[in-house]
Amino acid sequence: MRAEITALTDDIKQSLELLRRRLDWDKSEKELAELNAKAEDPNLWDNPEEAQALMQKRTALESQMNAVGEIQTELDDLSGLAEMAWEEEDAASLDEAQSLIADLRERAQKAEIEALLSGEADANDCFVEIHPGAGGTESNDWASMLMRMYVRWAQKAGYKVDVIEEQPGEEAGIKSATIQIKGHNAYGWLKTESGVHRLVRISPYDSNARRHTSFASVWVYPVVDDKIDIEVNESECRVDTFRASGAGGQHVNTTDSAVRITHEPTGIVVQCQNERSQHKNRATAWNMLRARLYERELQRREEEALAQASSKTDIGWGHQIRSYVLQPYQLVKDTRTGVEHTDPDAVLGGDIDGFMSAALAQRVGGDAS
Repeated sequence: MRAEITALTDDIKQSLELLRRRLDWDKSEKELAELNAKAEDPNLWDNPEEAQALMQKRTALESQMNAVGEIQTELDDLSGLAEMAWEEEDAASLDEAQSLIADLRERAQKAEIEALLSGEADANDCFVEIHPGAGGTESNDWASMLMRMYVRWAQKAGYKVDVIEEQPGEEAGIKSATIQIKGHNAYGWLKTESGVHRLVRISPYDSNARRHTSFASVWVYPVVDDKIDIEVNESECRVDTFRASGAGGQHVNTTDSAVRITHEPTGIVVQCQNERSQHKNRATAWNMLRARLYERELQRREEEALAQASSKTDIGWGHQIRSYVLQPYQLVKDTRTGVEHTDPDAVLGGDIDGFMSAALAQRVGGDAS
């Protein structure tokens, strides 16, 4: 057991060393001191936009540096606890120490990946669009399972989730949905989830209990800051209004409050129906369109940057990125990284950090090559 604990602590020390190197520790300490001094300037809020940007930068840097300090302190404490348990031959305390150190290693590795989220829009909130593939009820149900997976992941991560648009399927599931996930690094974490997700299971909608394969597409794009200038020519857009769909009853919407915008040069379509006010839905839809165009530009730049890489991962829309097999065996496998999970229920309950961390690390490796 001592060897296992030593291996775990060595992994944590390596993560801490990489974190300090990526943060350029001495430079970051100096930068944080400068940001703290500026934050105390009574004239700072004369320019609210600059003040907000400064405070966000300070909070992000302080959070990263505090995480390193907290992990180091816990490592020191747990190493001491393990050493004491070993000397006293206290098997129960040794088991506890090993479990806590293993949990700390997961946190250290997650912090290490998070330190890589330095892309232009990584810190932003994001939209997640989900669309079922062909297959009717079966695919609609699969799309709703994916939506629930991302909502649960976001809630566990402490993010706020808003449903922007959701069209229920005729029998079950959804025909489409868009959710907004709000919180620091939401886009950075979720950006590698874009692509086609494949489900294999015994269909609950098949009276003959046959195995079915279903597909659903996920598209993740960042919420655009007001500071980012994205030009949208309104003459190139078609705006349609329609009646918001719902389950019916006393809360059914009887006015054409939902808004759909089609950007004709690119074929991008966005829609919003979560508000009763057409004006609010229209404003949100325009923001979504700006975000989609911005994400398109970010992806174009990334594809150009990766064009010379000898073994790049195809991250384009329409490519299967992960398979979720519920029968005949239980396995979730990411086709890009090879990462596997043998508990699909846990994955569909939001346990997707391992898949995202591996995909982010691979993407950073591609950028560096």
